[in-house]
This record gives sequence, structure tokens and C-alpha cells, in this order.
Amino acid sequence: QVQLVESGGGLVQAGGSLRLSCLASGSTFSIHVAGWYRQAPGEQRELVASMSSDNSTHLADSVKGRFTISGDNALSTVSLQMNSLKPEDTAVYYCNAEVSFGSSRVRFRYWGQGTQVTVSS
Repeated sequence: QVQLVESGGGLVQAGGSLRLSCLASGSTFSIHVAGWYRQAPGEQRELVASMSSDNSTHLADSVKGRFTISGDNALSTVSLQMNSLKPEDTAVYYCNAEVSFGSSRVRFRYWGQGTQVTVSS
């Protein structure tokens, strides 16, 4: 099992910044992809940003130029720096990780509990 714990959400005015962090814990696991999703009320969960074990990153078009994803080499800590926040960024943000255990090639996906980000206009 892997536990993902998010921190850093909160309330901020439009134009402000927040930094979300996700810490993974467990035993004998490897993270292949780690990322952040968000879900606004009445909307589907969407990918915001992801980072792979080869250090490649992906950002949704809606956040390019404003958000940055970073992580340590093992992706056990992944952060999302959010600048120039807009009211439409308001959502619950979830950390996600694609994990394998030991020498197995089977991958599992884990989710954090979510952290609320609210951007006021």
C-alpha cells in the first residue's frame, strides 16, 4: 500500500499563489508517474499536471505558464506551484501516483484525500 498526503490548499484572491505538496509513503514501491488532478463541483476530474520518472512533465493547456510541477528523483514528494490563480481554478485538488512494488511490473494507481483550493474574485 501507498499513502499520499496532500497539503497546501486554501483560500486565495485572484492573481495570488499557492503551493501544493504531496508526500508518498509506504514500503518497497516505485513511483512511475505522479500528478495532480482537480475536480470542481459538477465537473469531471481532470488532469492538471504530471511528472514521470524520466523527469518529463505535462501541463494542461489551461494552466500552462501559470503552474509548475516539480518533484524529487523518486517522485516521493511532488509539488504544484500555482501562480496567477483564477476563480476557475477553484476545485478540490488530488494527488495521484502510478506505482509498482518490488520487481513487479504491475502498476497500481493511488489517490490522496484531496485538498480544497478556492480562488476568490
